[in-house]
Amino acid sequence: MTAQTLPDTMNAMLLTGHGGIDKLVYRDDVPTPVAGAGEVVVRVTATAKNNTDRKAREGLYPTRDAHDVTSFAIGGKPTLTFPRIQGADIVGRVASVGEGIDASRIGDRGLLDFNIYAETPDGPRRDINLTPDYYGHGADGGYAEYVVVPADQFHTIDNDLTDAELASLGMCSYQTGYHMLTAANIRAGERVLVTGASGGVGTALIQLCRVIGAIPYALSTPDKTDALRALGAEAVFDRADMQDFTTTVREATGGEPIDAVMDLVGGDMTQRFIDTMIFDMTRRRTYPRLSIAGASGGNVSEVLWTRIYLYQVQIFGVSHGTRDEAEQLMRWIRGGELKPVLHAAFKLSELHEAERYFVDRSSNYLGKIVIVPDSQWAEHGAPYALTD
Repeated sequence: MTAQTLPDTMNAMLLTGHGGIDKLVYRDDVPTPVAGAGEVVVRVTATAKNNTDRKAREGLYPTRDAHDVTSFAIGGKPTLTFPRIQGADIVGRVASVGEGIDASRIGDRGLLDFNIYAETPDGPRRDINLTPDYYGHGADGGYAEYVVVPADQFHTIDNDLTDAELASLGMCSYQTGYHMLTAANIRAGERVLVTGASGGVGTALIQLCRVIGAIPYALSTPDKTDALRALGAEAVFDRADMQDFTTTVREATGGEPIDAVMDLVGGDMTQRFIDTMIFDMTRRRTYPRLSIAGASGGNVSEVLWTRIYLYQVQIFGVSHGTRDEAEQLMRWIRGGELKPVLHAAFKLSELHEAERYFVDRSSNYLGKIVIVPDSQWAEHGAPYALTD
């Protein structure tokens, strides 16, 4: 396929500063990106929405004072500059290629590995990712008609999933979930408690546990029990009924402690999650492990460190994974081992509405929301529009 003639400008949603959704401004005159060496320009068809979009916009990283506004700056300085196009989990088709990239890739449908990997003299590291950044934060992302990305991180996926479904399997959720499991060295047969189980990372974790042979237990709300069980949850615990949580877990596991907790909640729940792992140490075969990749329940937890070291609880902080993990996930997606959990699609021009819906707890949805450029809506978004 020959290169497409791209327009000089495109429609995009620009994040213009820290704050509310009024900081997201829809423009029709944004310069269309041009591929450099080793890059491709992708015509975007769907981009999954993630909680990190909201947190970056509101400046919610990582302070003790909930009123502070700060940017994610693991690499030493903030990489979020304004204006910025957000959106990490990008699906689309290669529209043009840069120097060194075979033109035969034009037209390929793919899914982006959203990481901006740290460079070394030998190239990007594959074994560890200690200075994580991502497209939609340190570089422009998919809330636009076009985006430019590294060719080797735009992975061709030619299975039967629709573009919106494929976007719902994006790396921001699935790679985070997978790295939570690999960091804690989860093995087949182990019992894993997944908190925040109805969100993007939670639903990914449930599926990933089953793929590697672990047994997931979910913490969510009763109305989501059937859907989470269908995804693979062994049992679903009610997050509103935590009075005697350890007993509830013990009954569900036949008296066995949880081997590891994949925590997306934090806050005052952390102690209770630890309780599920240490109520009978004589029955344990491995160290209790706590992987943390979220703090939706609060950024500060009170933890008794004597319990941590006496019970030998291992704690893993997780934000991004590795190239090898991303490539393994792509293989599972191509092979159909991972299933999309897609709730709805919104037009890019209606991102304000999508943001409100995303944070509205009464919306009560499971899985992912995707954002589709208006020019792609009829084909890729309309089939998943919300209905009354």
